[in-house]
This record gives sequence, C-alpha cells and structure tokens, in this order.
Amino acid sequence: MQIWDRFLTDEDRAILAKGRFGRRMGFGRKCGVLVIDAQRYMVGEPGNDAAWPSSCGDVGRAALGAIASLVGAAQAVGTPCFFTRFELDPSGADIGVYGRKRDLLQSPHWCLAGTRGAELAEGLHPGPNDIVFVKKKPSAFHGTPLLGYIVERGIDTLLVVGGATSNCVQASVFDASSCNLRVAVVQEAVFDRVPISHAIALFDMDRQFADVIPLADALRHLASQAR
Repeated sequence: MQIWDRFLTDEDRAILAKGRFGRRMGFGRKCGVLVIDAQRYMVGEPGNDAAWPSSCGDVGRAALGAIASLVGAAQAVGTPCFFTRFELDPSGADIGVYGRKRDLLQSPHWCLAGTRGAELAEGLHPGPNDIVFVKKKPSAFHGTPLLGYIVERGIDTLLVVGGATSNCVQASVFDASSCNLRVAVVQEAVFDRVPISHAIALFDMDRQFADVIPLADALRHLASQAR
C-alpha cells in the first residue's frame, strides 16, 4: 500500500495499467545523494514552529533523521553527497517571479542569506567528499554547477532526499530525469507542509520520473557500493 493509493480510483488504476506506468528503473553503476534544502527554516524547532514561517514541523524533523542516516551511510562508503541551500538576498533583488506568489519575509527564521534560517539543519555535516551550493530556483539543476559535478564523478543514479516534496524535490527530480539520470526518491527522507501535496508529488514522480523507495532499500544499496 503506497501513500498515494487512497487518492486513486479504480478508473485511475485502469489508466495506469493500460499505459504501463510506474515500472522500476532500478539503480545504475554509481550513485550520489542529493539533499534538497534541508535547512533550519524548513524544519523549525520543536515547540516553536510558529516562529518559523516555512517550517514543515514534526514531519520535517522526522525526515531529517532519515536524511542524516542516509548521508552518514553514504559518507561511510565514499558516495558523494550534494547539499543545496535555497537562500534569497534580504533586499529581494534575486527573488524573481517567486515574489509574485509569495511575500519576501523579513525574518531570521526564513531563507534570507546570512540568517540562521538559511543554514543547513542541525545534524547534517558535509564531509570532504561532499559539495554544498546555493540555488535560487526550485530545481537543484537550474543555474547551478550540479550537473557538472555529477558528470565529473561518473554518477548515473541520484538518491534524492529533502524538501519540500511537491516543490523543490519534484522540480529537481524532473530535471534529473531530463538529464537521463536514474532517480530514487527516499520516501521517509522527503517531507512537505501539506500531506496531500506530499502524497500526490510522490505519486507523480513514481509514475514516470523516479522510483520512490523505502529508506531500507537506499541504505542497502549504499552498503553494496562499498563492495
């Protein structure tokens, strides 16, 4: 039973079966871990989420534990991790069209450059084999050096984690697929503010662009990389 199954009708399932959607693409030869916007502003703090305007609350913090576990396993076998940080200039000069959909929030608990909110979340520690970079748009690929790093390291598979599932995770997965990379989205390690957005985004990715897999499968695959 998948998290999105309760939203599907029998007619929906018939359409999926007829079109043969949702096949498994599996893992390739070499993988990397892509950690999307696992920042303080995204996960807030227990008992004080009201002070963090974009916090995903408890679900974000639960996913953060899974993310840290996966990152630790990757670092142990030399698999590179790529950490994105979404941050905006406090002036709003680089917000672009996003500013037409949402206000620029003047808060140290949001994603403004130089604030605590824009930092990586507690418990995430990039290693010497890892890369941390800033992005300005939803996709981790748009206007960043990510694809170049992936090509240089000979990576053909990305394990994707972070948030939010329906925003930056999904945009990054679509772009990764467009670059002909295999993608596995680790279900326990992605998070969103709205449960239905989370479920449907996972469904859409699993239907055509990625494999949505459990954390245990991701950890098992990383362990096999060591061998």
